[in-house]
Amino acid sequence: MAAWVWIVIALVVIAVAAGIWAYMRQQRSRALRDRFGPEYDRAVNERGGRWKGESELAARKKRRDDLQIRRLDPAARERYMADWKTTQGRFVDDPAGAVGQADRLVIVVMGERGYPMETFEQRASDISVDHAQAVDDYRAAHAVSLANDHGQATTEDLRQAMVHYRRLFEDLLEARDSGADSQVG
Repeated sequence: MAAWVWIVIALVVIAVAAGIWAYMRQQRSRALRDRFGPEYDRAVNERGGRWKGESELAARKKRRDDLQIRRLDPAARERYMADWKTTQGRFVDDPAGAVGQADRLVIVVMGERGYPMETFEQRASDISVDHAQAVDDYRAAHAVSLANDHGQATTEDLRQAMVHYRRLFEDLLEARDSGADSQVG
């Protein structure tokens, strides 16, 4: 065969391999975007590009796969739902205290489910794998909780924090559709 034929064959093989690689990257991106929702865009923006953001999300998923996350037993779920109602009821008389209590309650539930209790950012990263839609709520609520610690949160901020904590709390309890009372204040 002539040399030019071998060159054409090599170019076709390279083009097919590049097409397969691009398709696989696109599928990986789509799978990560579907799994992480808004957290996908956040990671890509924070890391400064798609490649680095996707690597971060893949690392989160791998870390999560190594954890022993478990469901709460029905008795624990009921106990935590009662604790939430108490916390929520406290909001009327003590909004700041209720938000602090909600933050602690979310951390306790996360711990009982098996999530490591390292830093806030690590907790947010870990739950983003299983609760991608609620991790933004967690970040927003935590930011208000920190502002509250410095006396910089309004009552409306605190109300919003309770709403955010409730969404994550319900996801952690797997109780979003359980009919649990979800009114704040």
